[in-house]
Amino acid sequence: MLKVKVNEKEFEFTELAAWDILEQGSSFHILQDQVSYRCILLKKDESGKNMLISVNDTEYSVSLKDKYDVLLDQLGMSNLSAKKMRDIKAPMPGLVLDVKIKEGDELKEGDTILVLEAMKMENMLKSPGAGVVKAIKVKTGEAVEKGQVLVEVE
Repeated sequence: MLKVKVNEKEFEFTELAAWDILEQGSSFHILQDQVSYRCILLKKDESGKNMLISVNDTEYSVSLKDKYDVLLDQLGMSNLSAKKMRDIKAPMPGLVLDVKIKEGDELKEGDTILVLEAMKMENMLKSPGAGVVKAIKVKTGEAVEKGQVLVEVE
């Protein structure tokens, strides 16, 4: 079984149709029921299950789920790989130069949290995962120690 989500509309397949497919790098020429389709893969994530494709010059967002993905969803285990955060701690002693977030902000992995000066260098501290800022435990100009909690995240 394969579940395919195309632009927010879901389809379910128990078997794939018999298509004539000619692969040409990141583009494909598909022939089905005497109708020709020109497909181009525009973007794909690391898992290969979420992509942006163009079919005859129309773009579609496509998400694929096999029977194992569906089972993980049913068991409530589909987001186990997402990084959960509680606290963001100082990786080294230093001086807080600038706080780039405020309480209630939603963080994504890689968002800049604050600027920490250590050994005469400015270090941009980034969010290691997703979450919502619960409390900011430091202020601009404050000295911090290694391991000190800078931000509480929920």
